[in-house]
Amino acid sequence: MSGHSKWHTIRRSKGVQDQRRGQLFTKLARDITLAVREGGGGDPDMNFRLRLAVDKAKSNNMPSDSIQRAIDRGLGKGAEANLEELYYEGYASGGVALLIEAATDNRNRTSSEVRSTMTKGGGSPGEPGSVAWMFEQKGLIIVELEGANLDADEVMLQAIDAGAEDVEASDTALEVYTEWTNLNNVRQTLSDQNIPITSAEKTMRPKTLIQPADEKDALQVMRLMEKLEDLDDVQRVYSNLDITEELAGKLE
Repeated sequence: MSGHSKWHTIRRSKGVQDQRRGQLFTKLARDITLAVREGGGGDPDMNFRLRLAVDKAKSNNMPSDSIQRAIDRGLGKGAEANLEELYYEGYASGGVALLIEAATDNRNRTSSEVRSTMTKGGGSPGEPGSVAWMFEQKGLIIVELEGANLDADEVMLQAIDAGAEDVEASDTALEVYTEWTNLNNVRQTLSDQNIPITSAEKTMRPKTLIQPADEKDALQVMRLMEKLEDLDDVQRVYSNLDITEELAGKLE
């Protein structure tokens, strides 16, 4: 399994402390602002990327006025500095590839922070293109199984019938992968079938997964991912680490 559900379950389990440290609302607002600029306007009904960002913000209890300010910023209202969406690449312990998505108003600051964090965490910053080829842009829908009266096999079949490319299962969730351009159609079809969707978003899916020979390396990778995601300018960190249930438990 890709580890997306396991990784973010670990992150959620850290609760309020992690949200404060990572400045959750700031990251959500940046997602919204970039979605307005890159996705074609400030109307969620006409801009699917914006709709995803707004839905995620609402699910995390972000105030409506904060959401609107982020939309206005994307429309060029206000005096805030322009945001850029950037990707940084590199390797962590055990040869694990990292793809780091950032939103910043200061490239030099963000680059310095990312490189410093990677180096201190046992990683090696890479040149553009050094690991990006190992990932594919996809749509990702998460269906939580815990507490839901769902037949995982049946939901998997429904997702495939709806147009999903692949479905991966863990004990607690299903990861439904789609072509990015088909995410909205699959999401709507599953919603119409009363499948409870926890989230729907863009992801960078690794083409292959690796598991370092030394477990200490794998744990060091996850700790580095935590430190990177806690940087103010980092939105998401993708890796090709195969996070097993046993490994996830040891980090927790």
